[in-house]
Amino acid sequence: VQLQASGGGLVHTGGSLRLSCADSGRTFSYYTLGWFRQAPGKEREFVSAVSRSGKNTDYAESMKGRFTIYRDNAKSTVFLQMNSLKPDDTAVYYCAARLRWVHPDAVYTTAAGYDSWGQGTQVTVSS
Repeated sequence: VQLQASGGGLVHTGGSLRLSCADSGRTFSYYTLGWFRQAPGKEREFVSAVSRSGKNTDYAESMKGRFTIYRDNAKSTVFLQMNSLKPDDTAVYYCAARLRWVHPDAVYTTAAGYDSWGQGTQVTVSS
């Protein structure tokens, strides 16, 4: 598994970005996927997750209604559409994959539930 995150950048408050995380392997559809973020001086926090099946998703409370996670297994890519961005969303965003067996509809909201991490992509929201 080699996760490659991209799509970060600098936007103004209220703007949008779409993050992508692509895997170079051929077993992408077997993984539960998640996005986490880490702001300077803060711990890494859960953002969103999507089940293997794509049927179930979960979001941190402050992201609900603004962020949307979805996956395209044919392209081995998971996306995070972020709308109505705020300065508090400024952070490095990481994608992660759970490689251990998981029910097709399960999602995980803690970092301990994931086994492989991408390199991170910087999102900066200016006020």
